[in-house]
Amino acid sequence: MADEKIISLDDINYAVYKIGEWENHYEINQIGLSNEIPVTENTVQHVKFSMEEIRNTKFNISDKTVNGFVAIAMQLNSKLQDMDLDEVIDLEETEYNNILEELSKLELLSDDDSLSLDGEDYLIYKLEKDCHVTVSIPANDYTKKFFDNELKKIEDALD
Repeated sequence: MADEKIISLDDINYAVYKIGEWENHYEINQIGLSNEIPVTENTVQHVKFSMEEIRNTKFNISDKTVNGFVAIAMQLNSKLQDMDLDEVIDLEETEYNNILEELSKLELLSDDDSLSLDGEDYLIYKLEKDCHVTVSIPANDYTKKFFDNELKKIEDALD
């Protein structure tokens, strides 16, 4: 245990999640499509910032300007491609507000606590800047295995 790496939960360079289920069902919002639930205040703030960045990115679809969540969903979710664009835009807005509400009600770990990177209770990502974006890198074997499995699911779904 002498080599055990400990992180402080108030460290903004880490995002910490538990595997769980969101209260609502989501079709568009990638945060809600994940079963990674934030467990620290810094992680909640990181998620909110990421959502704002995606929502502030604008794309033109048909005769409308849409945010990044709508644009990504229209490209990747065949079910949404059959919907009227205005309905997709409204659904994204509803999902965004639902996620914000859920984030505000989460039971979070104390910023005064710390976690071992050797544990398997939480998914822990190291946050690093790459140009102007933040990249989440699995910080331990448990998270790496989970991350690899999630990527495989996405690849299989796209095949």
